[in-house]
Amino acid sequence: MITLTDKIALVTGAGSGIGAAIAECFAEAGAVVFATDCDEAAAGQTAARIRAAGHRAESLVLDVSDGAACIAAVRAVHEKCGRCDVLVNNAGIGHVGTILTTNLEDLDRLWKVNVLGTYHLSRAVLPGMIERGTGSIVNIASILGVMAMESRFAYTATKHAIVGMTRAMAMDHGTTGVRINCICPGRVRTPFVDAMLRQYENPDDYLRQMEAPHAMKRMAAPSEIASAALYLASDAASFVTGSAMIVDGGLSAGK
Repeated sequence: MITLTDKIALVTGAGSGIGAAIAECFAEAGAVVFATDCDEAAAGQTAARIRAAGHRAESLVLDVSDGAACIAAVRAVHEKCGRCDVLVNNAGIGHVGTILTTNLEDLDRLWKVNVLGTYHLSRAVLPGMIERGTGSIVNIASILGVMAMESRFAYTATKHAIVGMTRAMAMDHGTTGVRINCICPGRVRTPFVDAMLRQYENPDDYLRQMEAPHAMKRMAAPSEIASAALYLASDAASFVTGSAMIVDGGLSAGK
């Protein structure tokens, strides 16, 4: 059984979707979870669900694009628990467009959240992990971190950056006892996707279009990405670092 017994875990973007599933999965595996999100109420709801299930969790409001706020969040975790054993950089945003239809403001917004958010928090937790000689960072990238898709210019660029950052950090800190990995999910059936589908006249038809590129002909459930994150965060993955784990239902197998 893979466990995180008494590990202290900080999960960003934990208000819904993949982040919420990871927070709940980690808590069930024995971790003390700090669920963070820019939506304070959503983070609080995730933490409340975890506590109602008999596990341990607190919530923090956090905009990962704010470097000072990231440092403060890590400091708060250290003040309450003395350390941070696991960091999951999940918070992220998307964008549709080519380079010609993506303006500088759009690109800057994605860069600040997707890339600088990962930078700020990783930089904040690493010194403590290195000092203790143990720790795990799991970055949530995307299958578009290792391939490309039409009209996803900015998103693809930032997710490729996360994969590169993961590999670079793993090489730099491989002898310290800290492991850094990322997950590259295919399409995931999150509340955001469900809300988007409802905007279409024929949502079932559009859903089938979204599912079609996967060999399994379906999208992932958030819990399936959470299971991969649990493995990478745990001691079961003690010899895994610098990896970009593809969890995409075969989407990239035929590309």
